[in-house]
Amino acid sequence: MKTALVTGCSSGFGLAIARDFLERGWRVVATMRRPKEGLLPASDRLTLLELDVTDAASIARAVAAAGPVDVLVNNAGIGLLNALEATPVETARALFETNVLGLVAMTQAVVPAMRERGAGIIVNIGSSVTLKPLPLLSVYTASKHAVNGFSAVLAEELASFGIRVVTVLPGRAPATRFGENARALLPAESPFPAPYAPLVAAFMAGFSDADAPSTREEDVVAAVRRAVEDPEAPLLIPAGADAVALAG
Repeated sequence: MKTALVTGCSSGFGLAIARDFLERGWRVVATMRRPKEGLLPASDRLTLLELDVTDAASIARAVAAAGPVDVLVNNAGIGLLNALEATPVETARALFETNVLGLVAMTQAVVPAMRERGAGIIVNIGSSVTLKPLPLLSVYTASKHAVNGFSAVLAEELASFGIRVVTVLPGRAPATRFGENARALLPAESPFPAPYAPLVAAFMAGFSDADAPSTREEDVVAAVRRAVEDPEAPLLIPAGADAVALAG
């Protein structure tokens, strides 16, 4: 029985991806900072593990407890929405610690065993912001471009060992907690500088527009499934009507 380890499974894409693997008969290792029972259907093929991708000891414990991993889905990540001039470097550093270095560390932890077995798939969850620049997302976009670059090089580096690397690029997903998580990093007092109010208003209106093309959880699940099942899957897979249009 093959095993999929999915990071960031407490909600949104990660939870949906883990559920799909479980429904298709995989052994699933679902990880999150604070494991919660009941998020996924009870199964003897499900293992819930505590994992903070910014903590080396936490990664080591989770990977050891997971056992051999056939597919790693690096989904854990945080958003950040603000003007650059109002973004403390410490906040940018925290975002890169999770979105980039945490992803790198998780990948590094599973690659040796995959290489020894001569097989494995690494699926990184990127973002369609790398397809079109959007104001107020400079630091977040930079982190996702880093994921794209890392994945492209890693795909070349690991191909001869039978390991594939694919990046999924979801688009705007109002149904997820992206906006909530992004705002959590903002200072409570005056989160957006006043001169940027028109940009903020335009972004919020666009993000919450129910009639505009967007990305659903099932779009991302389908893209991850393709990444895993199709040996000819491209390096970048857009997920969602808006992402597909941008990639067009």
